[in-house]
Amino acid sequence: MTGLTISAASTSTFAFAEEDDLIKNVERIAVVGSRGAPRSVDDSPVPIDLIGGEELERGGNTDMLELLKGSIPSFNVHSNPISDAASLVKPANLRGLSSDSTLILVNGKRRHRASVIALLGGGINDGAQGPDISVIPSSALKQVEVLRDGAAAQYGSDAIAGVMNFVLKDDAEGGSLTARYGSYYEGDGESVEVSGNIGMPLTEAGFVNVSFQYKDSEATSRSVQRPDAAGLIAAGNTAVSDLAQIWGSPEVNDDLTIFVNSGLDLANDAEAYMFGNYSKRDVRGGFYYRNPHDRGGVYSNDGGETLLIGDIAEASGAARTCLPVEITSGNVLTQDNYINNVANNDNCFSFNEILPGGFTPNFGGSIVDTSITMGTRGEFDSGITYDFSGSVGYNQSSYVIYDTVNASLGLDSPRDFNPGKHTQLEKTFNMDFTKEINVDMFESLMLAGGYEWHDESFEVTAGDVDSYTAGAYTDQGFGIGSNGFPGFKPEAAGEYTRKNSAFYVDSEAQVTDWFLIGAAIRFEDYATFGSDTNYKLTAQLNLTDDFSLRSSISTGFRAPTVGQANYSNVQTALEDGALVDSALLPASNPVAIQLGATELTPEESESYTLGAVLSLGEVFITLDYYNISVEDRVSQSTKYELTDADKTALKADGVANVDSIQLVSFFTNDFDTTTQGIDLIANYETELFDGNASFSLAYNYNETEVDNFTDITGDFKVSRLENDLPNHRATLTWAQNWDKVNFLLRGNYYGEYQGVHVDYDATVNTGEAAVTLDAELSYSVTNEIVLSVGAQNLLDQQATEINFTEAGAAACGGCVNSQWGGQYYETSPFGFNGGFYYVKATYKF
Repeated sequence: MTGLTISAASTSTFAFAEEDDLIKNVERIAVVGSRGAPRSVDDSPVPIDLIGGEELERGGNTDMLELLKGSIPSFNVHSNPISDAASLVKPANLRGLSSDSTLILVNGKRRHRASVIALLGGGINDGAQGPDISVIPSSALKQVEVLRDGAAAQYGSDAIAGVMNFVLKDDAEGGSLTARYGSYYEGDGESVEVSGNIGMPLTEAGFVNVSFQYKDSEATSRSVQRPDAAGLIAAGNTAVSDLAQIWGSPEVNDDLTIFVNSGLDLANDAEAYMFGNYSKRDVRGGFYYRNPHDRGGVYSNDGGETLLIGDIAEASGAARTCLPVEITSGNVLTQDNYINNVANNDNCFSFNEILPGGFTPNFGGSIVDTSITMGTRGEFDSGITYDFSGSVGYNQSSYVIYDTVNASLGLDSPRDFNPGKHTQLEKTFNMDFTKEINVDMFESLMLAGGYEWHDESFEVTAGDVDSYTAGAYTDQGFGIGSNGFPGFKPEAAGEYTRKNSAFYVDSEAQVTDWFLIGAAIRFEDYATFGSDTNYKLTAQLNLTDDFSLRSSISTGFRAPTVGQANYSNVQTALEDGALVDSALLPASNPVAIQLGATELTPEESESYTLGAVLSLGEVFITLDYYNISVEDRVSQSTKYELTDADKTALKADGVANVDSIQLVSFFTNDFDTTTQGIDLIANYETELFDGNASFSLAYNYNETEVDNFTDITGDFKVSRLENDLPNHRATLTWAQNWDKVNFLLRGNYYGEYQGVHVDYDATVNTGEAAVTLDAELSYSVTNEIVLSVGAQNLLDQQATEINFTEAGAAACGGCVNSQWGGQYYETSPFGFNGGFYYVKATYKF
């Protein structure tokens, strides 16, 4: 493993009076990326951000993704309202690449991915399946190490953008208990959290460290009334809600996570360790409004010209007697033809009878995540160190959709459904060896080697029968399955598996006091699509005691996940301004193949970095340029219109709800990208105002260019990949502490970005650059009790409001800004909820 160390934390805040120099030095050491001894901040051949546990606890948020976004400028997270499963597990981006292009480690061991595939991930994360970082609480962490460099030659698949290593606390004594309350300035999104940590001895030679977090978060709404719903109300339909559709963050209930980290010294220079977690939460969020005049498969099948009428006698085999009902007014409920032919006719029905104002489903689910890692490490008499470990990771998403219907069942349809489950299970075994060798031509030479075995499975569990069954009214044009998210049919259920194994060799040589070189090579073999070999070279040249240059060059890969290769689903989405059902098919499906799909293959990458490190007293500066080229990127294709022949083939293949499906897509390796950028980090510590102060500046410039693509990807996807994220991102942090009082003030700059709403190209406009402020003030009542008050987005900076271009408005038939009820662009890099304040109390023991 090449020696990877830190380039200083991007907001490395050493702002607590109780921290002495020893603790500071420990927190400026990173373990990730090095098979040898951890390196200090001044000796890094590649850049790493280091964020201490104390800094994370001062971040003012209960979501780990949001905490990291405030500390790492090249790390971006979008809020995901109305986005199917992506609202259950939010995807994130490091250096502008998808969430599954960053490898996640816990205590240096590979973390399993989530069972959720972000089918409405919006451009960059469209179809991504990354780990669920949000289950990791700040109370459990000693530090987070973010390697901003390709590392597939060291760790294997997924490390194209970099590596994030979450290091758990290992104290054998002491602990803390924190209670926190927060709310958005708008008065919604209230959250209550209780978290804690305790360290205990495990005999005289070990420790057990336990952390927990429990929280509830209410939903938010940044919505305005939809024009079509407002028109219905104006026409006298009193059953329509004042806000027919909610755009906001979902409701999260009973969000519990427990992490345990333990270690025990054994005889003969050996140690046993074990760590793991159990986490669960329930999530519920909004979906698209179903208009009672024109929603296909429920109210009308011709765009609202006539009402869809069910004939009870016809469903039993008799002749049809129900007459068509033309919609000739703004409120069909008041029309004589509706009153006479439907409302007063026991044989005829429409869903307007039980849902006269339309309906808005809520989508959610229960997420369960658990893992355990056990191992032993030590040193043989020969001087070879070893580390044997085994890990099991499990993530299950049990989906629920509320307040909808299976229209094919008629008016007897249930309103709530369980569409099924996704389960991700991963097993990993590692053997790692290192040996320091004395060679006359080098000051030191570290050799390492190892083996990894990985078994991954993705399971689809069928939903309840009502969520997918074709009811008696199917032949009359009513949609099949729970509207908005049809259940997984038994034919679609199954378990898909893949095994792979890898060997690596790694070396690091300190040639002289001023020159360090490293090399790594890794061979990986997959049972499904063959093998892959990757390498990495690093070097650092110390020109003076205070100034050095560093560089790396590497190749990498990301294997398509088992879920991406095998998953099929039907989702409701907006396409060209209309609400339609769209099917996602495996690339092996005959219809997908007819449209151009081929078997998925790994993404391949080449990357290089060039940087400088300058240390002048209390000032520490790093500047790094990076360039990452990725070929054959895996993503969801553009959506194709289905022909009648395609529908016949899909029915034969067991796809649910085919007759109501208008569009189809599939996973594909269709485009290549080049991502390049600059990271500038500067830290300074001094005595100020009779206290200790630290200042941190972090700036990231990042741009992505799509080099090659076809119609399978499409121009709009290309625009999203290149423009959704801001090119410029920066933070400036001031942390100050005295004996009793501490405060932190952080300014966040977000450059211009591409504003997009509901994944629709007609909504595209420029999102404005913005500055937000975060602040926290803490007072130590006693040595044990600390009271804090703080705010994120202190000045309540609002995201850019949705503003259709003239061409975009014309393309969607005269869209107005509030066409679908949202106020702000979903792609806002700092979210759309506005300012958030919180208070908390911490007891330390």
